[in-house]
Amino acid sequence: MIIRCWGARGSIPVSGKNYLLYGGNTTCLEIRNKRDDILLVDAGSGIREAGNAFLASGRYDFTLLLTHAHWDHIMGFPFFKPLYFEKTNLTVWGCAFVQDSIKEMLARVMSAPYFPINYDDIHANVAYADFCGDTYQLGDMTITPIALSHPNQGTGYKFSEAGKSFVFLTDNELGLQHEGGLTYNDYLEFCRGADLLIHDAEYRDKEYPKKRGWGHSTSEQAIKLALDAGVKQLGLFHHNQDRLDAEVDDMVAVCHRIINERKSTLRCFAVHQTMELAL
Repeated sequence: MIIRCWGARGSIPVSGKNYLLYGGNTTCLEIRNKRDDILLVDAGSGIREAGNAFLASGRYDFTLLLTHAHWDHIMGFPFFKPLYFEKTNLTVWGCAFVQDSIKEMLARVMSAPYFPINYDDIHANVAYADFCGDTYQLGDMTITPIALSHPNQGTGYKFSEAGKSFVFLTDNELGLQHEGGLTYNDYLEFCRGADLLIHDAEYRDKEYPKKRGWGHSTSEQAIKLALDAGVKQLGLFHHNQDRLDAEVDDMVAVCHRIINERKSTLRCFAVHQTMELAL
């Protein structure tokens, strides 16, 4: 299993010299299974660059898996250039939650007056699977969903193949159980023993009292979950739009101190745009 990051930022894309290390694109991951299928997770602004790379390599078949409908996770969809090619085949999986359907969720991003090209003008062959709570299969990869603790709800996922597992929990608030969300112990059991956990770490503990209820976790909460669950690697994710590279570095340093205090072998890092991980 190969995991590539095309965007790790939260809320809105950012740019400038202080964001060069971790990047400015919002959420988009690419996962390749043993069969070399392309699975995209979320359509934040990072999906634009992903689409350009796929066209350059002659790939036109994709599956898109959505975590939720907040705009930073779907804003890049109209800029995914393979949508405008007739030979593109795109299957979209996810739960519509408060939307009428997954199709309506994405079409709304392209509605007037917000975007000049109407959704009905795309040329790709797009199929939708509106499922909430079902397990997905892509080749030998099994995809298991779990409800996120987040305003308006959302879905996290575990990707399992060839004895390896990767858990992705973006936009998940460990300090508060939102409507439809689960408890800390539920997430602990879901993550237990994972080879890789990428978890929301938008805030720091000292910031959290003013941000409680916003749907995001702190880096300290994320490291506690990883340690308690006995995962092998933790990637801090969904970096705040105002979080400079040096500040993200400091968050990682604090996590390393906590790991050392627990005498753990956990590997911890902040996920950055262009990062590639292999399981």
